[in-house]
Amino acid sequence: MEQNDTGPEAELRSYLTSRDIEHVKIGVFDGDGILRGKYLAREKFLAALARNLGFCDVILGWDSNDQLFDNTTFTGWHTAYPDASVRILAGTRREIPFEPKTALFLGEFAGPAEAVCPRGTLRRVLARAADMGYTVNAAAEFEFFLFQETPQSVRDKGYRHLQTMTPGAFGYSVLRASVHSELYHELLELARKMRFPIEGLHTETGPGVIEAALSYCEALEAADRAALFKTFCKALAQRHGLMATFMAKWSNAVPGQSGHLHISLRGRDGAGVFHDASKPHDMSDTMRWFIGGQQALMPELLAMIACTVNSYSRLVPGYWAPTSATWGIENRTTALRVIRGGASSQRVEYRIAAADINPYVALAAAIGSGLWGIEHRIEPDAPIEGNAYALEHPAQRRLPATLYEAAERLRASSAARALFGDAFVEQHAASRMWEEREFRKAITDWELARYFEII
Repeated sequence: MEQNDTGPEAELRSYLTSRDIEHVKIGVFDGDGILRGKYLAREKFLAALARNLGFCDVILGWDSNDQLFDNTTFTGWHTAYPDASVRILAGTRREIPFEPKTALFLGEFAGPAEAVCPRGTLRRVLARAADMGYTVNAAAEFEFFLFQETPQSVRDKGYRHLQTMTPGAFGYSVLRASVHSELYHELLELARKMRFPIEGLHTETGPGVIEAALSYCEALEAADRAALFKTFCKALAQRHGLMATFMAKWSNAVPGQSGHLHISLRGRDGAGVFHDASKPHDMSDTMRWFIGGQQALMPELLAMIACTVNSYSRLVPGYWAPTSATWGIENRTTALRVIRGGASSQRVEYRIAAADINPYVALAAAIGSGLWGIEHRIEPDAPIEGNAYALEHPAQRRLPATLYEAAERLRASSAARALFGDAFVEQHAASRMWEEREFRKAITDWELARYFEII
């Protein structure tokens, strides 16, 4: 085959050859935000640049434990699980510090699979923003717990009596961070080299819990960074004989783990559109409508943000997690927090999100609902002052209490279908209903302790 001397293939061939890279790791994120991928020889990778790559579409037809959905229409035994087309995203190129002579590239589902692809769904939302004259910046911040465990030891222990990396509750601890400084600096360096830079890293309140705030950037890149951070933070921990968990809540004895999203819009001139010093709280009409849309649609879109059964264990009063679709100015008890940062950095913090999010899907929901609010000029409720947990809120602001209820609300949402497409809504809602069905098959420790003897 004749080789091209110009264009992306020639550029990447030169890069791979000059760096003596013989193999490429290519990955796509599935519906749960899990990176699925494989190694490719250099020549096969280069050939796939022009004609795309084939991935078995079972990636979109199973859950986080590789159990096949029986309630989705996109793929299944009825389609015989054919290959789906995946386009390679040359701009996502990264090198992994602990894998010499290997480059990492992300892919995105194309063709029919594009309609249910998490990354593709976010990209369509951002195209909607562009059509409205906006670019979107975003950043994620994650809380995660570190354990002195391995994948084998947690299974041997039945996920009980796990040993956290550090004991006690010691938020913003310089002592803890100094004792484990090698690990902190290795994570910071990994993040820098792999282009998901961390702008803030500190201990949180709880045994072994750390919070990492990623630097803001354009929203699609922000989702790439967030998803890659979760993946390679876990990889780095396991390479050190540790485990990191991004569950929404791993224990009733500790608060949940947040995955807050920070979002702002800029106009065609590059200036922020959320700040207006002449308006109450310095909020422009655009920002007010954006929050109005987020508040109005949050109960309908919750399954896109709180995407696991465990997510709903976090959404209880008094644990730094919202319980209704509320908003406030610098209020950490509400679901939406307006951060007054002036013309350059005024933004909304989407606090309903936990560390278990699929960043692509959660950002699609958070941004899409805000754009819908601008389009329809949706006015939010009055901002909450003081403790939102202590107040009664209107019935329409109540959030679904279970994943199944949230999935039903998503499936019935005409706004969701208009924003994300029928195919995505059907696929995501069905996959979340499946998740709750699988949970219902389990007998929990709580049930045994409550009923085994006495009932």
